Amino acid sequence: MKTWILAMAMMMGVAMNAQPGEGRPQRGPEGKHHGMEQRDHFTPEQRTELKVKHLTLALDLTDKQQKDLQALFLNDAKQRQQFMAQHKANKDAGKKPTEDERFAMMTKKLDSQIAMKREIKKILTAEQYQKFEAQKEKRHEKVAKHEKNFKKHNRR
Repeated sequence: MKTWILAMAMMMGVAMNAQPGEGRPQRGPEGKHHGMEQRDHFTPEQRTELKVKHLTLALDLTDKQQKDLQALFLNDAKQRQQFMAQHKANKDAGKKPTEDERFAMMTKKLDSQIAMKREIKKILTAEQYQKFEAQKEKRHEKVAKHEKNFKKHNRR
């Protein structure tokens, strides 16, 4: 009888552990987070349009600012998509970048971010830019908190 109770308790423990709980990421059939597969289907144009509309609501952008940001974000999204496709092709081929190539990629990425920040600063007013930066900080904090919780749950 004790053996049966012990076996049932162990089975319950395993079954409870197998279920995603609160705070744990829900994963789909490919192992991706829910929502990730849907986001992958958007074109760069669609992602850009959504991003500009969110900013318009948050920052009360003018029509000219919307058009300028749309062009800027669209260019960035296309470059990012091209880079990701190249990275995926290299990964599938089993090719790893050398230290010099990694340094060049990081430098290019940071230069792109600096240029993007300057352009956004030119387009937005000082007040709008402050709100934009505050939103960005909030997003970074939220991601950092999520990563910390994710690491905590996956530790075993």
